[in-house]
Amino acid sequence: MDSSWTHGKTRGPISRSAAVIGALVIALICTGDCKGQAPQAPAPPHAGMATGNSQKADFDSSHRPITAGGFVKSGPVVFKDITESAGLATWKNTTGSPEKKIIIEAKGSGVCLIDYDNDGWLDIYLVNGSTFDAVAGKAASPHAALFHNNHDGTFTDVTAKAGVANDRWGLGCAVGDYDNDGYPDLFVTNIGANRLYHNNRNGTFTDVAIKAGVTLDSGSPEIAVDHTGVTFGDYDGDGRLDIFVAGYIRFDMTQNQAEGSQTADNPLCRYRGVSVMCGPRGLAGAGDHLFHNNGDGTFTDVSQKAGVSDPHNFFGLGAAFVDVNNDGKVDLVVANDSTPNFLYINKGDGTFDDQSFSSGFALNGEGREVSNMGLAIGDYENKGNVSIASSVFSDDYKILFQNDGHGNFNDVSFDAGIAQPSFPFVGFGDAFLDYDNDGLKDLMFINGHVYPDADKNPDWGMSYAQRPLLFRNLGNGKFDLVPAVEGTGLAITTVGRGAAFGDLFNDGKIDVVINNLDGTPHLLRNVNPDKDHWVELKLVGGPKSPRDAVGSTVYLTAGGMRQREDVISGASYLSNNDMRAHFGLGDSTKVDLVEIHWSSGAVEKVHLPAIDRIFTVEEGKGITGELCAACRKRERIP
Repeated sequence: MDSSWTHGKTRGPISRSAAVIGALVIALICTGDCKGQAPQAPAPPHAGMATGNSQKADFDSSHRPITAGGFVKSGPVVFKDITESAGLATWKNTTGSPEKKIIIEAKGSGVCLIDYDNDGWLDIYLVNGSTFDAVAGKAASPHAALFHNNHDGTFTDVTAKAGVANDRWGLGCAVGDYDNDGYPDLFVTNIGANRLYHNNRNGTFTDVAIKAGVTLDSGSPEIAVDHTGVTFGDYDGDGRLDIFVAGYIRFDMTQNQAEGSQTADNPLCRYRGVSVMCGPRGLAGAGDHLFHNNGDGTFTDVSQKAGVSDPHNFFGLGAAFVDVNNDGKVDLVVANDSTPNFLYINKGDGTFDDQSFSSGFALNGEGREVSNMGLAIGDYENKGNVSIASSVFSDDYKILFQNDGHGNFNDVSFDAGIAQPSFPFVGFGDAFLDYDNDGLKDLMFINGHVYPDADKNPDWGMSYAQRPLLFRNLGNGKFDLVPAVEGTGLAITTVGRGAAFGDLFNDGKIDVVINNLDGTPHLLRNVNPDKDHWVELKLVGGPKSPRDAVGSTVYLTAGGMRQREDVISGASYLSNNDMRAHFGLGDSTKVDLVEIHWSSGAVEKVHLPAIDRIFTVEEGKGITGELCAACRKRERIP
């Protein structure tokens, strides 16, 4: 199968037939046990990372790689870096050694937006990695950080008081009110034992993972499983949030290496002829786990019964529960690194139907498995269907999977205009976001290479630290790359990993928090000069829905445009976005209709009396709260 691309050559939409052929090839290969590593369809000639053939280097006029250059001196200023003034620069991510000799040192960690004290303002939780000396007890452990939102553009580190330092090798996080007490809880995935932080409703958390039965500790002091993406969702419709945890690799803590690591002369440990870390191909993968909420503070592992255990041990990263076929039941999507993606369709009887290949979601449009990292989920066409974008490795294009509304996906990356500019970038965090409030969901990727050698090999045309990519939705199925203006948030270069997107200042504009590998985070405040209107909805579920309304869908009609937003836990790259539904209204001064499809199955229509504010809507009770920061007015938000 020829997977070569010509740099600069324009491609049209990729035929789904190629994906079907690729699916058949891989399905045949995987009829037996894949023994934990990616099935070996014809692979590119370099590295253990699934990617396309080497692309011609792209440099800007200053001969900088386009991943760290290509800036313009003037243009629209969308984001402003306010990390220092916000108080976030006091914390730093620490993950492994600077050389990144082992794959777990390069994966980085996520970030979660969580209003942990229910004051109506989003707080920030940053997951941290660790070092081998810390794991061995020879050095202090790096700690995660919870930053409280002070409502004035600044944040205060309250980690110690809240009890969420996590002193383990952390990777991902997700937010969900699993006990329906009205306060969000926090799940943190680690290499080794995970944590489930229960919100005590007094500004503190208690780790109840052992009691709850969700630690997933291997029980061996030598072997640790690398747990990554996590998502809460009520898959069986009982009104309680269940938990899905993706597995990546198995790691031998005594040898400080992944199981199956090969010597540097192995082709799976080389990239463009240079010796690099091994994997993930060739390493021992790890299965996935679905935990059913028993309603008493404990969970039961139902992975095999539900059909989502991943018996071939693919390399799981991003994960999310969301309804992709519009039948009112949350399905499960998993981004797998260098192995086929998973799409599990909810059958409504406690089990899932694996439609990964038949749906077209397992592979890209050429029928190739790629190095999927993060998941952006949203209705970018305003047709009522959630499509999915996947961030992937360099020498490959970032993928836009268009959904036909029945859970069938087509790779439209080239036709949409996101493929060609994205080849040199290594993508991680991503999201659909309406940054300019015109009612159309735009698309953003946070980038950063995994090989420090990118800076030592100028012929690659790539950098280790990379700039973000923001694509503006043109409203005709196509996107246009927003220029990176010097000195603005789009011109920062970071080794970006997890990213969370949300309205941190309650001003109706979507901001971005980036958790950077071995660096301080970045808070990019949305300062786009548009004057368009907006509205946000915080949903509160009734007795038969999860209290935080995860799994609910909102349709809003204004100015002749019908938009869709879903309440999703997890997604992006090992992160959690603002779970309030955000709608840009353009120049519309009123909302014609809001229709909420609650997780319980109930459908409710709500009249919004105003715009440019945040409404709390409780199932069966209508509007119960309102927040308008610009009006200097705040009413009760439960």
